[in-house]
Amino acid sequence: MLIGFFQELRAAKVPTTLRELLDLLAALEQDMAFVDIDAFYYLSRTILVKDEKYFDRFDKAFGRYFTGLAEFEDLLSAIIPEDWVRDAFISSLSEEDKAKIKSIGGLEKLLEEFRKRLAEQKERHQGGSKWIGTGGTSPFGAEGYKPEGIRIGQDGNRNFSALKVWDRRDYKNLDDSVELGTRNIKVALRRLRHFARTGAQDQLDMDDTIRSTAKNAGYLDIKMVPERHNAVKVLLFMDIGGSMDPHIKRCEELFSASRTEFKHLEYYYFHNMVYESLWQNNERRWSEKTPTWDVLHKYGSDYRVIFVGDASMSPYEISSPGGSVEHWNDEAGNVWMKRFRETFDKVIWLNPKPRESWDYSQSIKIIDRLVDGQMYPLNIEGLEAGMKYLSK
Repeated sequence: MLIGFFQELRAAKVPTTLRELLDLLAALEQDMAFVDIDAFYYLSRTILVKDEKYFDRFDKAFGRYFTGLAEFEDLLSAIIPEDWVRDAFISSLSEEDKAKIKSIGGLEKLLEEFRKRLAEQKERHQGGSKWIGTGGTSPFGAEGYKPEGIRIGQDGNRNFSALKVWDRRDYKNLDDSVELGTRNIKVALRRLRHFARTGAQDQLDMDDTIRSTAKNAGYLDIKMVPERHNAVKVLLFMDIGGSMDPHIKRCEELFSASRTEFKHLEYYYFHNMVYESLWQNNERRWSEKTPTWDVLHKYGSDYRVIFVGDASMSPYEISSPGGSVEHWNDEAGNVWMKRFRETFDKVIWLNPKPRESWDYSQSIKIIDRLVDGQMYPLNIEGLEAGMKYLSK
């Protein structure tokens, strides 16, 4: 049973492993989801899914697999032994409940009658006391009343008396293309990491201390090492103003997360396209500019360069001298972008506009070519792909 479920998840491209399947089996042996399909759903999702962006795939696979079971008993007996289910279920009933079940011939009779009517019924039924439907007194249905029965298709309980809930499960889709906030951006940025130990030796090296103490005939020999930190160096260039105004919130979140995640981060602003100068303070952008040549000469080729912008402008702003909408530029924007590509090993462009709109913008296609096709959407999926490329 669980092997089939595991294979269904793998077929749905949920990256779960045999180790996690064994963990789920161990949890079931500890009665962590006993006679409760909802508990089993949350338990299995917690153990088998390690990244929330795969929740949607898990939900769909879960629904396909368990909805496809031919008989109701299979759902429980496949997870735990049938005698455990019946003993635990019966022990939870009051004397009145037991009398009601007995009055219709027992639980087996109720399930047998349910399967029989489900096979006979060919259309929706409203009211009445026999068919599966709504608003009546049949033991099978919803929005009506029957002291004992099986509820079908009802959102929540009304009389809280159904013996079993036979209902279609609907799960909210989670899309990894949706911006989910600073925390998720940080998780994506962590793909760009190169750890190193530099600076003062202020952390205990437990393994080396044990080895050195053992070699020293048991006399304590403490070994210290520098703190381990992310040594990757990042240059962040952010388009500001104009058509970027609708994307301010996302860019702020990216900027905040980047300052937290990267110890070696330098940032500059530009408008639409990079030209001969950049700036770091938008309030003093006209009086405190940094020559772009200085940036190209100041930072080593090992810096990872990230441009952030919607790349939406007149093509002349990219390809022609004097194309800037704010000043006269002696050299075209594409000349400066080629210099960045020649100076730094890795350059990417993050675009807040949806990927499906890129083909309708000539300027976006030009810039995509200038960065050698390394343009990514500014969402979680795009960030992960971009960081993966920069980390190679």
